[in-house]
Amino acid sequence: MKKTSTRLADGRELIYYDSRDDVVRDAVDRRPLDPVTSSSEIRRDPLLGDCVAVASHRQARTYHPPADECPLCPSEGDRLSEIPDSSYDVAVFENRFPSLAGDAGRCEVVCFTSDHDASFAGLTEEQAGLVLEAWTDRTAELSNLPSVEQVFCFENRGAEIGVTLGHPHGQIYAYPFTTPRTALMLRSLAEHKEQTGGRNLFDDVLAEERAGERVVIEGDHWVAFVPYAAHWPYEVHLYPRRRVPDLLALDDAARTEFPQVYLELLRRFDRIFGSGEPPTPYIAAWHQAPFGTLDEFAGVQRDDFALHLELFTIRRTSGKLKFLAGSESGMNVFINDVPPETAAERLREVASS
Repeated sequence: MKKTSTRLADGRELIYYDSRDDVVRDAVDRRPLDPVTSSSEIRRDPLLGDCVAVASHRQARTYHPPADECPLCPSEGDRLSEIPDSSYDVAVFENRFPSLAGDAGRCEVVCFTSDHDASFAGLTEEQAGLVLEAWTDRTAELSNLPSVEQVFCFENRGAEIGVTLGHPHGQIYAYPFTTPRTALMLRSLAEHKEQTGGRNLFDDVLAEERAGERVVIEGDHWVAFVPYAAHWPYEVHLYPRRRVPDLLALDDAARTEFPQVYLELLRRFDRIFGSGEPPTPYIAAWHQAPFGTLDEFAGVQRDDFALHLELFTIRRTSGKLKFLAGSESGMNVFINDVPPETAAERLREVASS
């Protein structure tokens, strides 16, 4: 992998990740952009104890542009985009309309391919492996920023999810705090460790799932399963079989196998509802251990956390979506219409031949 860092016209960082070492990236952003002045504010809810990012400048962000005006496609002639070069393998840049900025963190956009009409599921194993390297490198770089405590790599796919740009891409949020979801896992981890005389909760969950009926794919280094208490109609958790706290700690064998397993999962997701359905909308989210202190989670060390990817769709059946209504939105109590065992069986049925 070759990494080339440069700057856009308004001062934001742009990084190219290329599979070939001989690629030269010297294109200049020719757009007449003013320096970025966006900012965000983190407010803590005193009742719930969680944080809300207030970022009013995002109201002006680009919304469903036509394909020939896509800001994530390579620049061509007089059509200038966020990517000055005429092609790229993987490109990462600071979001022009970030939810987190300055002391409140950082947001980046990850372009998986220069092909506007592609999807992650359509990438080659080499391309998917390069994306993994980009995620890993950005996790390392962002974790060194003094304001950052947690790095979150994710992809939103589909208009139903709320995606405003159709080009295949994901995002990275670098939070200045440990997120509420991760804090819940760390508290459960601490309680389990105390109650079981030092056993690891992630290890026990993985062992139990591997012995059950909800395993979807099991490779030499990765295991994908529908969790016992899945929140979403079709939800898969992907774990490396050797527990590691973050992407940086994956060994070469796990990195090599990841594209095979993950691409197969994504392709199965697109086949869940039959060939006549549009591509399945989904969210793919990496859960990594925070880089900040874990003092509030008694007895828990950073290495106790288990890196894993959560993949889920809000489509519950053909032509119908799972909406977060009163119980889910008002009380955070999910009601799942699809039994996890049924979801796992369906995901095994649609395996590639």
